Amino acid sequence: MTDTYFKEVESRMHKCVEATRSEFASIRTGRASPALLDRIVVEAYGQPVPLKQVAGVSTPDSRTLLITAWDKGVVPSIRKAVEKSDLGLTPNVDGSAIRLSIPPLNEERRRELAKLVKKKAEDGRIAVRNVRHRAHDELKGQLKSHDITEDDNKRMQDSLQKLTDKYVKEIDGLVAAKEKEIMEV
Repeated sequence: MTDTYFKEVESRMHKCVEATRSEFASIRTGRASPALLDRIVVEAYGQPVPLKQVAGVSTPDSRTLLITAWDKGVVPSIRKAVEKSDLGLTPNVDGSAIRLSIPPLNEERRRELAKLVKKKAEDGRIAVRNVRHRAHDELKGQLKSHDITEDDNKRMQDSLQKLTDKYVKEIDGLVAAKEKEIMEV
């Protein structure tokens, strides 16, 4: 029971870290990254669809994103979706392609982004701790119903805390890397 149980708990904690990682990928740094556009939803064929499903995104250089629409008819929708987004980028339409120039960040904007990274990291840590809390409650319930012994409970609680510490540390590593990327001039 313990191995499969901890595999499930670890899987949920891993998902929390992955969610944090994808949140970080969508935070704009001074460098062009296709992941910036992951959250963009385009109105195409009468319904909202992720940008990835209607266009390819590439980085011809470190300061430019190139969106190549697979259907020329959705180009205006893509342009509108980019303009509406919180990225603050101005699209330049060229046939079935849209160029986005990523301007360098000023010092104040870098600090704001660093704060945003810390906030999203804390959200990730809270999610990991919530997984631990639910698992802790389940263990207490099993102890109460005498499914596990006091010793088993203690050992499992320790393992649970080690798992939590491991994933919180992983999030801390992501924060350090993202802050370094943001502050890089």
